[in-house]
Order: sequence, then C-alpha cells, then structure tokens
Amino acid sequence: MVETAETTADVKVLVLVGSLRAESVNRQIAELAVANAPKGVTLTIHEGLDEVPFYNEDIDAEPLPAAAAALREAALGAHAVLAVTPENNGTVPAVLKNAIDWLSRPYGNSPIKDKPVAVIGAALGRYGGSWAHDDGRKSFGIAGGAPVEEISLSVSTREFDGRHPGDSAEFVDRVRAAVQRLTAEVVEVAAAT
Repeated sequence: MVETAETTADVKVLVLVGSLRAESVNRQIAELAVANAPKGVTLTIHEGLDEVPFYNEDIDAEPLPAAAAALREAALGAHAVLAVTPENNGTVPAVLKNAIDWLSRPYGNSPIKDKPVAVIGAALGRYGGSWAHDDGRKSFGIAGGAPVEEISLSVSTREFDGRHPGDSAEFVDRVRAAVQRLTAEVVEVAAAT
C-alpha cells in the first residue's frame, strides 16, 4: 500500500486497452508500459473486455455477469487506471466506453471513485487519437475517476512506420514518463488522505 509522498511501494495500476485486436499498436503500448513500470509499481492489463456485456441496468444486479464483476473487482484492487486506446470515428472505442459505463456504478461509489486516471495511445489520424483521449478523460471523470489532465500522449501510428513502439527509445521514455506521472499522482493522493 502507498505510504508517503516519497514512496511508490505496491502501487497497482489497472490497464484497460481500447483495442481488441491481438497485435494492435495500443496493446503494444500497454505492454510497453507494463514492461517499463517504475520499481514498486505493478501495471496489469485487464483481459476480457470483449466478454463484458453492454451495460444495462437490468443486469447490474447480483449476481453480476462474470466479466463485469471481474472488471469491477480489478478496479477496486487498483490505485489508478491507465487506459491505452485508439480512436474510432473520432471518439472512444465502444469496448472502452462500455468498461467505463460498468465502472461508473454504483453511482456515487464506483470502484474508480477518486482514483487517478490517464488516457494515452495511438491512432492512424494526424492527431494520434487525441479526440478519443479527451473524451476518455471526460467519461472517466464523470464516472467518478480523477483524470490527470497533464498526462497527454497521443501519437499517430504513422510515426512508428510499421515498427513496434518499443523500437523507439524516445517513445519508451514518453510512456515511462506518463506512468511515472500517474504513479506520482497516486502517491500525492495517498499523502493527502
């Protein structure tokens, strides 16, 4: 558990990937974030977002659908959320928006309530998915999370020119910096409580 403003011991970050494609650039970025986590910080990519049913208040009752229950449980056990997502038609992909909808409940006491959230990623367009990332931060904030607006990493996939994002030392540093800033926010929140 986070103890003071100087420590990052045992910080747990839930990673949500907004692309279901196994070899997606955003999954590669998420894996890069996991591999370059600071000491004492564990990033865990949540698998199974494709199995979470579309949010429907009629099924948001015990027993919850298993995939939705697993998502909420993972969020409860995390200190922060890192969403790594492309942009679909100018906004957040449906799979990520559905996850946010499930994580927004129960209203007023969601499993991401007051937890720092960062939204980063890559998309084909020249803005690198910035519209989706802005929309993601907005949705997470309304759902109860605490978006860290200073964390901004929206990259055009053209920059990679077909290579793995990890082949660029500069990009690895940018991902590492985003995770470090998110971790610092977790520590600051813990120190303030």
